[in-house]
Amino acid sequence: MPEPATPATPVTFPPAFLWGAATSAYQIEGAVREDGRTPSIWDTFSHTPGKTAGGEHGDIAVDHYHRFREDVALMAELGLSAYRFSISWSRVQPTGRGPAVQVGLDFYRKLVDELLEHGIKPAVTLYHWDLPQELEDAGGWPERDTALRFAEYAQIVGEALGDRVEQWITLNEPWCSAFLGYGSGVHAPGRTDPEASLRAAHHLNLAHGLGTSALRSVMPARNSVAISLNSAVVRPVSQEAADLAAARKIDDLANGVFHGPMLHGAYPESLFAATELVTDWSYVLDGDLRAIHQPLDALGLNYYTPSLVSAADTAMTGPRTDGHGASEHTPWPGADDVAFHQTPGERTEMGWTIDPTGLHDLIMRYTREAPGLPLYITENGAAYDDKPDPDGRVHDPERIAYLHGHLAAVRRAISDGADVRGYYLWSLLDNFEWAYGYEKRFGAVYVDYATLARTPKSSALWYGQAARTGTLAPVETAQ
Repeated sequence: MPEPATPATPVTFPPAFLWGAATSAYQIEGAVREDGRTPSIWDTFSHTPGKTAGGEHGDIAVDHYHRFREDVALMAELGLSAYRFSISWSRVQPTGRGPAVQVGLDFYRKLVDELLEHGIKPAVTLYHWDLPQELEDAGGWPERDTALRFAEYAQIVGEALGDRVEQWITLNEPWCSAFLGYGSGVHAPGRTDPEASLRAAHHLNLAHGLGTSALRSVMPARNSVAISLNSAVVRPVSQEAADLAAARKIDDLANGVFHGPMLHGAYPESLFAATELVTDWSYVLDGDLRAIHQPLDALGLNYYTPSLVSAADTAMTGPRTDGHGASEHTPWPGADDVAFHQTPGERTEMGWTIDPTGLHDLIMRYTREAPGLPLYITENGAAYDDKPDPDGRVHDPERIAYLHGHLAAVRRAISDGADVRGYYLWSLLDNFEWAYGYEKRFGAVYVDYATLARTPKSSALWYGQAARTGTLAPVETAQ
């Protein structure tokens, strides 16, 4: 069962623990046609009728491109020690090929300098889902060449920022890029081809490996290279053999498809068996697994809610309840015999069950899976229907309780022997939430989308206190 949402005992973290917040380029930057930037797949997807809530898009988003100094000052005021942001590939290398546009790189140089001047450690994510449209037109992630282009892009950004940025993440949640982008089609580029989703997963793995090598070829040895995985916490409905087999299949498709080659140099044989009617995996060429299996300096884990599965019952009807959007097409190739179930408990605005035990379980799994590898929680947070009160203040006690529960789970994992070195709250700002448009607010800072004014919510103030003191204030005293 989830731990209580309002524990009264203060929880203290190690002194060196990083307290951060995270964002991504397309969700906050705006300025989509400025300084040489060209369209990404999310520009194209969000401007395609019917793809996003209300037809909303990131053309302006929250205008971070012009307001980054204000946003950095806000981070410093809150007391954050780290900030994870992503680079817009099409802002730096508009066609996904060739030399960089220096004015695009200059934006990130200025952002990094501003962070360092305020004592905030920058953490760069090279890819958070916004592939240059020209690369998608050439085939996108299902094509091997995209991985090669990513390595060139990684080298460009590493050369530009590697002297000042020590923490690097190659890809954010490649599962979403592959299976929501090319399988169910609820994310850009909106394709619905089961084999293409598996091809995309392999080439994202290859991009990570080649990108890691490219970064290390141009950066100081002190720098850390990691990846952020949204590894699923998959739980069977029962211990019956059929339900255990269903959980194993989803675990392979959510987790093993990425951490297998990255951490162990091989895909799970059970993954090949589960997908044999979808693909023959002939695109895995000699040398690929060696290229993918680069030593990592750290591993980023993104967590929101666990998954509950069983063997499918032929009598079951209705939409797939896996928490990954509505589509007639599945993001789980070869898993039509698996059913997803709503887990019990309170839910966020996303409909995701609040269960901090899943985060503890995830951390301990990777503590066993990759002993000695430092871990960071690179995303964790919740969407709520936040509104200002008559005085303009935004009270979000539900988010404070959510953060307290999940941070307490992180601290418990540290006590259990896990080497967790930091936590990045998702998200710093309310922003464009992909296919959900602007209707889901994950931010600790409220954004008035009409004026773009920023207002720290009560959760931001609570989290800032935790960042400054290293201690979680009891929930009932923090509202």
